[in-house]
Amino acid sequence: MEAPPQINFLIPLYNEEEVFDELVSRLTSVMDNSDLSMTVVMVDDGSLDSTSTLMQNLSLKDSRFGSVFLSRNFGHQLALTAGLTLVDACEAVLILDADLQDPPELIGEFYPYLKKGYDVVYAVRKKRKENLVKKFAYKLFYVLLKRISYFDIPLDAGDFALISRRVVNDLNRMPEQSRYLRGMRSWIGYKQIGVEYERAHRHSGDTKYSFKMLLSLAYNGIFNFSTLPVKFIFNIGVLTVLTTLTYLAYVLVKKYYLGDVPEGFTGLISTIILFGGLQLIGLGIIGEYILRIFFQVKNRPLFIIRKYIINQNEENG
Repeated sequence: MEAPPQINFLIPLYNEEEVFDELVSRLTSVMDNSDLSMTVVMVDDGSLDSTSTLMQNLSLKDSRFGSVFLSRNFGHQLALTAGLTLVDACEAVLILDADLQDPPELIGEFYPYLKKGYDVVYAVRKKRKENLVKKFAYKLFYVLLKRISYFDIPLDAGDFALISRRVVNDLNRMPEQSRYLRGMRSWIGYKQIGVEYERAHRHSGDTKYSFKMLLSLAYNGIFNFSTLPVKFIFNIGVLTVLTTLTYLAYVLVKKYYLGDVPEGFTGLISTIILFGGLQLIGLGIIGEYILRIFFQVKNRPLFIIRKYIINQNEENG
């Protein structure tokens, strides 16, 4: 049997026909100019353009490029999860996006850390290319998550990382439905190190991460790796009780010692609306946890593979 490669590139793709040729060119150049044995595992996440056809033709022509085709669009995190179950590298897997904002050439900078004993070498963005609103939102999210998480999650580190074979195996043992891979990667532990890099602009095409998808990813990070939401409900409840008792004491003093009953219909209505809103927020937070439990206990597969082509051999999923 042919020896497994040392390194796999794992790349999810969704409607990436515009960047596909440049992506393949860059990956081919890296593999041709390296002393390491490398192959690529591409995962088509239910593309609607010609991406899947381009992938299939490439995999049948060049055995270094393997292709995995999902039955529909499952989302970025689950596409990566599907790919992790089929990678065959004996040393490590480099996870990166297809838009070339994550340069595959950085494998040359990451790999020496792997040889020094690090199991995760994650990329840290020096400078974002997004507009000011997005930059602020990203910064706020990462700072918030780092403060509220019950373990350390690096600031401004995405999915772009070189992870060892044993980290891949550990990730494959984690069955949660609402996945936040960069958090799961941090939770696993082992020796990890961040390497700064200058993130490029997207090579071509439009971003596939809508605001709704980014918000969903942020929710997974917060609700899966922090106990703050539940503690928030308890703290608000305690604050509400203390506020109510304070106001009750004020009313009793006014009535029995000063002979006056406080008036304030507007203030009363405002208070009722305020605490009604807080109750709805609390129910919403509880609902988020219930939804996650609901989807988890159904025990459906995280993804469905329609077929895959590895080493030019085509198999049905």
